[in-house]
Formats: sequence, structure tokens, C-alpha cells
Amino acid sequence: MLQGKTALITGASAGIGAATTRLFAQAGANITVMARSKSALDDLTKSLGPQVFVHAGDVSRWDDVSAAVAATLDRFGRIDILINNAGTIDPIVRLADADPQIWAHAIDVNLKAVFYGMRAVLPAMCAQGSGTILTVSSGAAHGPLEGWSAYCSGKAGAAMLTRAAHLEEAGQGLRVMGLSPGTVATEMQVKIRQSGINPVSQLDPAMHIPPEWVARCLAWMCAPDADAYLGQELSLRSDDIRRAVGLIG
Repeated sequence: MLQGKTALITGASAGIGAATTRLFAQAGANITVMARSKSALDDLTKSLGPQVFVHAGDVSRWDDVSAAVAATLDRFGRIDILINNAGTIDPIVRLADADPQIWAHAIDVNLKAVFYGMRAVLPAMCAQGSGTILTVSSGAAHGPLEGWSAYCSGKAGAAMLTRAAHLEEAGQGLRVMGLSPGTVATEMQVKIRQSGINPVSQLDPAMHIPPEWVARCLAWMCAPDADAYLGQELSLRSDDIRRAVGLIG
């Protein structure tokens, strides 16, 4: 289902974003990858072929996100999929000790960047009468955790924003959903464990799923098989979802 489709993946230089880029490229998609580090993106894409286009930029800046979408349209002529994946766990700190600027930057990355991505792709997708927008969410969107006030707040806002986008744009032929992956074996979990704050930092690393599982679920969500979940947030903790994606028997 991804052959010939064009996707923009944010936070693509590592973790879930990198795994998704590799899987989508193998499936024949055209891809624009976005992250702040051009060198990291170049390292990721050097073996993936010319259909993967590097556009370095900061998702917390509207001009950078809109430029990435414009560059995608210029290079590939359309945009079929947006994966709002970029996120930050920093700062892990109690509210009373939080630096206001660092706390606000987390909202810029985890919430405002999701809006920027949606706002930038909507004109093209609505003109096409089709498009899939996927937001990588978190269980933290639905319950507070000590030291994670910025992350929980940003993810909660992004989850509601995803529901709002579905409400407004489903009638235009757009497919909008969220995915809560659970705990994933990425650099973010290393930071969480090092913090020693709240029960998530005490989890056995063996419990974390590989980022390739998340990539496979995101690819599945781009196909009509996932249409029963439009406007919803899927949980990759669910055995039913894992079974539908083909991760378990």
C-alpha cells in the first residue's frame, strides 16, 4: 500500500522515525525525512535510495515545517502521509524546579509541532481529497507522571488535536489517527532510566518493544485495514492491535 506514496516523517534521525523511514523506503514510498541534524539524516538515508529526500529543520518552528512540506511537494508533486513523530521527554523535572523556557520548548516540540505539521499538509491533502495524518502519542497523554508535566501536557494536547483534525477533515477524505506505542527501546528510554523519577524509570529494559514494531504499526495504519480506528488513538500494548499488524500470532 505504500508503493509510490509520498510521506513526510518528522524526528526521522533516530528511534521510531529512523525505523519507520527504513520500512517505508523498503515498501517503495517516496519520503521526506526531517530532523535538526542533517548529518544524522544523511547517515540514515545514504543506503536507502534516491526516493528518500533529506530536509533538515526544527519542528518547533513553523517556517521550518512549512518549508519541509513545500520541498516535498516540489520534489514529489504530492504528499500522502504525515507522520508526526518528533518528540522530546526533556525536561524531566518537578514543576517547582522547572526552567520556564525549557518547559515551554517541550510544548513547542510535542504539541505545537504537531499542529504545524497538520496545518502545513492540510491544503495539499484537501485538494487531493486524500491523505493520512498519524500522530505518535503516548500513555502519558492520559495520566500524569511525576517529573513529566511538560511531556504529559504536550502529548495530551496532541491527542486532542488529532481528534479535532479528524472531526474537521474526515469529510474531505483525510484519515487521521494517533498511536500510543507503549515503552520503546530508544534513546528516550535511556534518559528516563537515568532520571530515576517515577515508575517508568524502573521498568526492566527487556519490557520495551523495538522501534521496528512501531514502524510496522504505522505502515499498517496507512492502509484501509485500519479504517475502523479513524479518529482514535490505537495502543500498541493491545494484543488485538499487535495481532492485526502481524506482530504476534
